[in-house]
Amino acid sequence: MVNAILAAILSFFIPGLGQAIAGDIKKGIIFFVIAVIIGIVAGFIFNNWIVWIIGLIYDLYVAYDAYQMAQ
Repeated sequence: MVNAILAAILSFFIPGLGQAIAGDIKKGIIFFVIAVIIGIVAGFIFNNWIVWIIGLIYDLYVAYDAYQMAQ
C-alpha cells in the first residue's frame, strides 16, 4: 500500500503519477494527458491567468484523487 500523502504530493507536481503508483496506471495516464493539454492551451493559445487558475484547480483535484485512491 502506498502512502496517501506521498501519492497526493507526486500527483500535484506530476499529474497522474500518484494514481499510477496507487495501482491505476490507466487513470494516471489519462490525468497526465489532460494536464499536458491544459498546459498547451495555457501556454500557447490563451496565455492568461484564468487558464493558469484552471490548471491549479486541476492539479489540486488530481492530488486529492490520488490521496483518496491510496487510502
